[in-house]
Amino acid sequence: MLRRLGILIALFGMTLNWTPAADAQAGDASDSSEYLIKAGFIYNFAKFVEWPSATFSQPDSPIVIGVLGTDPFGNVLDRIVEDKKIGPRGFVVKRFKWSKDLKDVKDCKILFVSASEKAHIDEILLSVKGLPILTVGETPGFAERGGVIRFTLEDNRVRFEVNVDAAHQAELNISSRLLTLAKIIPQAAATVRNPG
Repeated sequence: MLRRLGILIALFGMTLNWTPAADAQAGDASDSSEYLIKAGFIYNFAKFVEWPSATFSQPDSPIVIGVLGTDPFGNVLDRIVEDKKIGPRGFVVKRFKWSKDLKDVKDCKILFVSASEKAHIDEILLSVKGLPILTVGETPGFAERGGVIRFTLEDNRVRFEVNVDAAHQAELNISSRLLTLAKIIPQAAATVRNPG
């Protein structure tokens, strides 16, 4: 058990660092290294989250990762999860554009909400509230407003915050091993109330 935790911490430690200077040749290289790390995290999140048993229609149904809004990953996320499996489940990456009717994203098991959607965060989170979807974002306040995980950058390191209350509302069980690496964020009282 301790050996696994040590391996997990080492794995995350390797992926936490990103140095913009190392990739200074290309104009957007720091962004690409940042999103390579974030894509790696998204893949690893799937290893440490349990969805309700009825979430998947078949034992080998894929884990659908949705990217809502402007895709900052390019093809990096696809490459990270290509040919990867967690148990019998592979991965499928889908991209979505904003619309008032977000029914298509409801098939996702992980939904990355791009910073381009910051004006719609509350509507997006309300539309998936109570569904077994691991919402991941990077917009300030994402976790406080009801998102499950928010990426942050601190001292040139990718870190993440977790809203445990939002995870419980989505019936997601996040491993304590993952939570030890996160900053736990309380959900703002305004998002807990049920509108109407």
